[in-house]
Amino acid sequence: MSLYFPSRLPNVGTTIFTVMSRLAVEHGAINLSQGFPDFSPSPLLLERVTHHMAAGANQYPPMAGVAALREAIAEKVARLYLASYDPESEITVTAGATQAIYTAIAACVRSGDEVIVFAPVYDSYVPGIELNGGRAVYAHLRFPGYRPDWDEVRALITPRTRMIIINSPHNPSGSVWSTDDMAMLETLVRNTKIVVVSDEVYEHVVFTADGGAPTARRHESVSRYPGLRERSFVVSSFGKTYHVTGWKVAYCLAPRALTSEFRKAHQFIVFTVHHPSQLALADFMRAQPEFADKLAAFYQARRDFFRRQLDGSRFVLLPCAGTYFQLATYSAISDEPDTQFVQRLTREHGVAAIPVSVFNPDGEDRRVIRFCFAKNEATLAAAGERLRKL
Repeated sequence: MSLYFPSRLPNVGTTIFTVMSRLAVEHGAINLSQGFPDFSPSPLLLERVTHHMAAGANQYPPMAGVAALREAIAEKVARLYLASYDPESEITVTAGATQAIYTAIAACVRSGDEVIVFAPVYDSYVPGIELNGGRAVYAHLRFPGYRPDWDEVRALITPRTRMIIINSPHNPSGSVWSTDDMAMLETLVRNTKIVVVSDEVYEHVVFTADGGAPTARRHESVSRYPGLRERSFVVSSFGKTYHVTGWKVAYCLAPRALTSEFRKAHQFIVFTVHHPSQLALADFMRAQPEFADKLAAFYQARRDFFRRQLDGSRFVLLPCAGTYFQLATYSAISDEPDTQFVQRLTREHGVAAIPVSVFNPDGEDRRVIRFCFAKNEATLAAAGERLRKL
């Protein structure tokens, strides 16, 4: 008897990040594809996690996260965004941002609901929607600045719209939403039952100058806007902020009623998160609050260094206002589809990147690829030397 059954995700294969990282290893290429640093976190953070393991914090922590970490998160959000979240009932520690986003979808989306996403769209959003019986509806960020078209968004909203998922600073494009963008979103969802999921994992990586982008003065968290805060799940990541992506620790902010529904799903998806890591992060946030404040300058220096490495190349760099990703067009080098170009780039030239077409629902291919510059300067310089030869 066959055990075959129809796939719930028939159009989904192995994620492009896994594919390109595997290809990079096979060919000994410099991996500028997957978004993780090649440098170490703070020695103090490592010391604190070791300390808490030795001190016995090796059993289940509270389902919502350890109190010390939730309190530290509340203090940070209040300082940065002048927003008050109750650590007990409005902050949940999660096993990474992807889990937080999936859990928010699972808590809210029912069969037949529509969820508006912005393309290019990060690859985990749509599978989460479809696994929970919803349907993704695509708004399009306008090339080359990847700005939202609010007239298009307005036209996409129907009585079936249950959720809008936003992402700023935006992966893969590096664009950053403005106060006007947030005001438009706030206006569109007013007097509706639409909930918002705001993916803000790069909240601390907003640049202040150049990079070919308009000056971005600050991160516009939905937490700043009362009309959005009252209906939003806000997701951020310790991995992106503290260079520990492999720890998979993040958090979700939401009003009490939304958090209650979120935790109902959370407890059965992961229940809880690595105990000593949570305590270490709480210690570190208290000991070095300035670390996150300096992150934008840290990555802006790497962005600028990488852009200089491509001076004289045939790549054309697009604006980059935030995140640790740089987009580039390669039309002057090849007319290959981007998925083929990045594979050849990896195999023949020893640099791995991500094709942006995989983030578009129709596979729209503008011959744009994404490089990750969260690397040591030596890594970026070696990649630049290879890329200039194309």
